[in-house]
Amino acid sequence: MLGLAKASVYDRLLRLGIQTQRGLKLRANNQRSDVRVPERSERLAELFGILLGDGHISHFQVMVTLGTKEFAYAQYVQALLRDIFGGIPKISTSSRGYQTVYLGSTATVRWLKENGFVHNKVAAQVDVPKWVFEKREYMSSFIRGFFDTDGSVYRLRFGAQISITNNSEPLLISLQTMLRALGYAASESSAHRIYLTKRDVVQRFFKEIRPANQKHQRRFRDIADAPVV
Repeated sequence: MLGLAKASVYDRLLRLGIQTQRGLKLRANNQRSDVRVPERSERLAELFGILLGDGHISHFQVMVTLGTKEFAYAQYVQALLRDIFGGIPKISTSSRGYQTVYLGSTATVRWLKENGFVHNKVAAQVDVPKWVFEKREYMSSFIRGFFDTDGSVYRLRFGAQISITNNSEPLLISLQTMLRALGYAASESSAHRIYLTKRDVVQRFFKEIRPANQKHQRRFRDIADAPVV
């Protein structure tokens, strides 16, 4: 009657606190058989880094929104989502060229919420899951995913610098802790950023952390090939 999508009606009901009657929905008890609950792994740690960077969840979907020149990385994230959760993740392109990788699965969203994910990461001041600190491999993988989405590398007059940005202070402090545990002299948090400075530190970061986002790899090669001033 109102010309609204079912998802829009459901979202409004939730926001207004109106109880729904799921049992009246056709095939309400059907469960998807192509999605699964993941086990802890380096791949999962990397995905958590991506999701805490540029990811977000709705009531029905988990999504990662990327830039206009990151289609190759969007395909990487799509494969990572499929490998970890199953299902058929898809990629959509907005009218402005932004890439969104998404997986529609209420079971996946529910599992992510149970593991600390929220709809508004900044308001909740989210943090890194504690299990990520259990292994160096988990920490490296988490940092890779987070840097690929919320990091940058650029040349300074006397070297190079990596910057990692986020508006959640607990998350930045945890990233600083992980970087220092891995032997990187991470700066204190300043204006929602932490830094790794000096060309040799940046070179070691790219060798050991191995960012998967090609835009960072291209920028790093440009810096590495540039003459030292």
